[in-house]
Order: sequence, then structure tokens, then C-alpha cells
Amino acid sequence: MIHTDALAARGFAVIPGLIAPDDCRALIGLWPDKGNFRKHITMQHHGYGQGEYQYFTYPLPDPVERLRQNLYPPLAGIANRWNEQLGREKRFPPTLEAWLRECHTGGQKRPTPLLLRYGPGDYNCLHRDLYGELVFPLQVVILLNEPGRDFNGGEFMLVEQRPRMQSRGEVVSLKQGDAVVFAVNERPVQGTRGFHRTAMRHGVSSLRDGERYTLGIIFHDAA
Repeated sequence: MIHTDALAARGFAVIPGLIAPDDCRALIGLWPDKGNFRKHITMQHHGYGQGEYQYFTYPLPDPVERLRQNLYPPLAGIANRWNEQLGREKRFPPTLEAWLRECHTGGQKRPTPLLLRYGPGDYNCLHRDLYGELVFPLQVVILLNEPGRDFNGGEFMLVEQRPRMQSRGEVVSLKQGDAVVFAVNERPVQGTRGFHRTAMRHGVSSLRDGERYTLGIIFHDAA
């Protein structure tokens, strides 16, 4: 269940226990098989932080495909409401297949769901996951192992850049299997004169010890 009030108020919402521990371990187990992935990124080589991630290839592994398919429809309704509030004409179709057809017709054909791995000292700089002109405004990150047991540190962070105000930061506490839904780039905020846009970025603080895996579900494909 996605807490739409939390999304509206803070730009993110936590879904507790979206996937079970055994399913988390199965997803981590995909990491060594290079046949699952189209690209491997070492963050420090690009100035993104420190750590590594891999983009899945099509066809996506069944658990990843199911999550992407099941999460999209309720998020599409929220995304359409956000666009309406911001005065944007764009409306997202009710199914992921229809939205991906739009992406592929627009030249964005490469899958964007990814698996991320962090070790001691690793971190992810604040950023936005934009891969072309076509952007779905919400994305999901799922924590695959347990804080305090498998790792320490490595908190998920969000920073909201508010117009004419100082930025506001949030640290989002997650447990194994929890998901956080959050704004990719901008979200509507109710002001005294109606809704206005506020920009958001996300990242991960430094891991003190252990190993941290996350699954990222992005709903627009890459150019």
C-alpha cells in the first residue's frame, strides 16, 4: 500500500516489507551472473560516489519484471495527479507496456532497473535518475539486506531544493525488504498561490562496515 499523503507531504513514502527476506536473498544472488545485466558501473570512475551497480538487461529476471509491472499502475495514477497539479498536459497510460512503448518510440529502449552494491566507505552522491526526455516522475528503491546485521551506515537520503528557501534533507530508515517510493526529479508542493515545483535529489550516506545491496526500479527506459 502506497501512502499517498506521505508522498504529497514529503516527496517519499515507505512500503514496509514489500518483499520477503528469502526473495531479497534471491535478488542479491543475481549479482554474480553477468548474463542478467547489460552494463556494470564503478561509481568512482565517473564521480558518482563509491560503490558499484549493474543495469539489468531485457528480458528482466522474473522477480524484477513482476515488481516493475505491479508497482507501475498505482504510481501512474499518482504521477498523473502530480502533472495535473503542476499544469502539465502529459498523462501516463494505465499499463507499463503502453508507457514503455512510448519510451521505445522516443528512442529510449535500454532497461533501467538496477542492482547496487556498497562496501565499507562506499556512498552514492546526490543525483537524479534521468535518462532522456521521457521521464516517469516516481521511482522505487528496495533494501535487500538488514541494517545493523549486514551493514552499518549507508542511509538512504533525500534532499529537497525548495524555491527561495534553504534545502531540506531527509534520512529514510529502511529494513530488509522495505521499499521507498520517491520523486525522481520534481514534485508538486502546495503553496499559498497553488502548487509549485520543488526539485529532489537522492543518494546514500557512507557505509561504515558490511555490505549493502539495493534494487532500483525506474519506470522510464534509457536513450
